[in-house]
Amino acid sequence: MSSLIDYYSAFDEWGRLEREPLEFTINRHHILAHLPAEGRVLDNGAGPGQYAMALAERGYRMTLTDLTPRLVEIAEAKAGELGLSAEFDGFHARDARDLNGLEDERFDAALMLGPMYHLQQEADREQAIRELHRVTKPGGTVFVAFMPRTAFLSKSLAHPQSWKPNHNAEGLNRLMTTGAFDHADEGRFTGAYYFEVGEIEPFMARCGFESVKMIASSSIAGAMNSEQWAYWRERGEEEFQAVVRHLIDVSDDPHILGMSPHVLYIGRRK
Repeated sequence: MSSLIDYYSAFDEWGRLEREPLEFTINRHHILAHLPAEGRVLDNGAGPGQYAMALAERGYRMTLTDLTPRLVEIAEAKAGELGLSAEFDGFHARDARDLNGLEDERFDAALMLGPMYHLQQEADREQAIRELHRVTKPGGTVFVAFMPRTAFLSKSLAHPQSWKPNHNAEGLNRLMTTGAFDHADEGRFTGAYYFEVGEIEPFMARCGFESVKMIASSSIAGAMNSEQWAYWRERGEEEFQAVVRHLIDVSDDPHILGMSPHVLYIGRRK
């Protein structure tokens, strides 16, 4: 995990969500639609805490965890800057597979929007979800993000030199057979795992959750480039927001899940 910590210590995750606002906008919409009116919420694998801040602003009692200590420090500082420190019960550097110090059945809801991207071994993936199960109250809602294998296949085919070793058939064969991806270039996104979309709900069910729905976090617009987005932005804010509403409306269409770089699973602890 040291290489993963090094990567995220140097990566601007807060800026990524600002540069790709559609994912954040769609996820936030569906998270708010399925959260209880109030309660304690865990943001597990929160990075610098953009989702946690959005929920704290709405009065939820937040706890934030992440594997990377630097990101936990950034999140705590950001909460102070935004005047939200009082809404947080704690900021912790924790591995999603071992939420040491967090009580059983403490949280009314929990987010886990990052750890499943990097756990290449099935036992590790199950352990992380079982830890999420342990700290969530019975009937509590969870929001777990996954990366679909088909979407990454599409990205690799379109930009092969950016995603080595997926620039050749051997690399693509490994991805599609195992779901694992280790970037050949130093310092790039690596130690990754991509799910088959059809495996997500059965996997979560084995770990004690029942599915509510799954969301294509980028809707049908995950492959749009800056020039294509610029056309709609230049038509004015009212028209642009109308486009975003359409993208939110179709984001839970199950037929588009494999097109989106990220998928949001919404479920309840049995």
